[in-house]
Amino acid sequence: MEKLLLGVEALGFLEGEGLKVLESCLARDEDEAAKAAARIGFPVALKISSPDVVHKTETGGIRVFLKSEEEVRRAFREIVERFKSENPEKRIDGVMAQRLGSGFELIVGTRKDKQFGPVLMFGLGGIFAEAIRDVSFRLIPVEARDAREMVEELKSYTALKNPRSGTVDIASIEDFLMRVSGLMERHEEIEEMDLNPVFVTGSDIEVCDARIRIAPFNAARGQK
Repeated sequence: MEKLLLGVEALGFLEGEGLKVLESCLARDEDEAAKAAARIGFPVALKISSPDVVHKTETGGIRVFLKSEEEVRRAFREIVERFKSENPEKRIDGVMAQRLGSGFELIVGTRKDKQFGPVLMFGLGGIFAEAIRDVSFRLIPVEARDAREMVEELKSYTALKNPRSGTVDIASIEDFLMRVSGLMERHEEIEEMDLNPVFVTGSDIEVCDARIRIAPFNAARGQK
């Protein structure tokens, strides 16, 4: 049976692989959420954590710019009550408290193509990922030249280089793409991975949200 890593679990896996992620904590009640937010530092974001939900915004499962424990407690109750009311058939693990991210938003993803093998995808992230679809692709493993070309192929490349968009270190993005490529080479069991958004500020790159689909043990090794 395949396994799906979401939220804190997915971010923890990526952090263990050397990628920088936004500090996050899963809270099962409003007390835990308030304590986690105070520890992380305000402002924070709260996000619904459910194995049945991929796009949290569509369920009203996100609150951002929460500046106090009182705001966190109120947001926790609102998120959970709305989710249970509108999605009674879906499971809920809790709510994830997360340090608020900022910077240029990118998306990085991987897929295993049946014909060509693992493929790396890179593009404009956040709420624009599906609306604009400004992306580029390369087969894994990705070399330095491949990573550079992936960045330069984007329609938004000029925006990335524009100082008014904020200082973005292109070389750090290219390095991040190669590191994700290396992660896929080390973990053949990963069938699919979506990192969105990935925040970039200068040379600092942090993963905000992730979804990782892992193949069954035998299937990952080509056994039946």
